Amino acid sequence: MAPGRTPLVACVQLAPWPLVLLARQHPGIPVAVLGEGSRKVVFASAEALEAGVQPGMRETAALSRCPELHAEVVSAPTATAAWAELLEVLYARYSDRVEGREPGLAYLKVSAPAARDLAAALHTPVGLAASLEVAQLAALRASPGEVREVVPGVESAFLKLSRTQHLQGLGLTPGHIERLHFLGVRDLGGLMGWSAAQREAFLGVDVGKRINRFLRGDRTAGVARYVPGKVVEASLRLDSPLHEPGETEVALKDLVPGVLAELRGRTCAYLTVHADTVGGRLSATRKLKWPLDERGLTRVAGLALGETGALSLGIDALTVQLSGLQQPSRMVGLWAGLAELEVTQAVLDRFPEALVRVEWLDPFAYAVDAQYQWVDWVTGAVRTGAMTPRQTWMPPVRKREQAVNQVLAFFEGRDP
Repeated sequence: MAPGRTPLVACVQLAPWPLVLLARQHPGIPVAVLGEGSRKVVFASAEALEAGVQPGMRETAALSRCPELHAEVVSAPTATAAWAELLEVLYARYSDRVEGREPGLAYLKVSAPAARDLAAALHTPVGLAASLEVAQLAALRASPGEVREVVPGVESAFLKLSRTQHLQGLGLTPGHIERLHFLGVRDLGGLMGWSAAQREAFLGVDVGKRINRFLRGDRTAGVARYVPGKVVEASLRLDSPLHEPGETEVALKDLVPGVLAELRGRTCAYLTVHADTVGGRLSATRKLKWPLDERGLTRVAGLALGETGALSLGIDALTVQLSGLQQPSRMVGLWAGLAELEVTQAVLDRFPEALVRVEWLDPFAYAVDAQYQWVDWVTGAVRTGAMTPRQTWMPPVRKREQAVNQVLAFFEGRDP
């Protein structure tokens, strides 16, 4: 392999992901991400910070500081679906080994030229090193669109100059960093001068051991192979722009059966609708509930499309995406059946009364004894025991019969 083509671990730093996503949707203007409940600024871009916007401000206060600010709530389903779509793009264009452990932080196995192309395409800092941890530290010290490569010969010097606020990926909290700054320790080189016991005593056992392992060279060098197909989509390009709700309903009825068939028995968590208009691409994401059916997905897709407001501009192309794919599983019982597992028969032979099963009477009943009862595994007869629901209610007629029997038993001199 030619020099410079050896695959290394590249760390793509896109955190905080909701702010990066919002900035890409509205390029060239100050943006801020608002909290879903409080409508307060959670993240703000560099342009917004320069204008006086600070995290924690209310939306009205932020707009008074920066009138051209675009403030928006980026919901968790929207951010998750967009991150899954980005991972699919990274897999298709750059590498078959991609890990997105958390939104805003991705690792790839790529060569140095490919890392430079990636940094330029995403205009984001990229770190390149032999391990995931060092690559992340390199990405934190790189500028947008720049690749910071750490070769093995200069790795030790690079680590000594790594600032403590960049060590949060190794487990350090803001409290740890503040205490280290109080002692004058502002880089990893200061921690290297401590003993392993001192690091564990000051940072705590868990964080201290993690730092000690990192300094000893115990690092992660491999990136897991990416499993494609985590995003299923279907697109429809139209001859003329759509402006009427009835037309979009017909278009969605053509798209939804295709993506539903692509699931092949899997479930999905999010549905995203992309509408391409003359003003750009407008998107909306909805969280889904199981079970999934064609009619329900079409309705949810229509609601998501209505949120975009794309009909007023005219829709030139429509895309429906399903993300958060998983294979459903269902547990039908502790044992599949009496004759299917030999262990069941062995237990019944030695302990005939060991196994019982629940028989549901009325799951929605208020009284426990009316909800279910335990029955014998083989015969189905009711088995009373410690697990049997206590009888909390007795009909008046049975109470009267019980009282009469107790009186008769007293005069007859027998046990009731």
